[in-house]
Amino acid sequence: MNEKKLTRSQDKVIAGVCAGIAEYFGWDIALVRILYLIISIFSAAFPGIIVYIILWIVMPEKKNLY
Repeated sequence: MNEKKLTRSQDKVIAGVCAGIAEYFGWDIALVRILYLIISIFSAAFPGIIVYIILWIVMPEKKNLY
């Protein structure tokens, strides 16, 4: 049984949050990063930064199996 879990990615720019979300849903990593940036800018940036920090703390880091 292969269960998908939302984890931070090893392919990271800052903390791997956006890449982890993209990997979980099977989306393009660059697209998720751009969309997150656009949403953060249009929400006055501060809420986007707070949400990112919370996700950084809450999301576990992906563990390598080898």
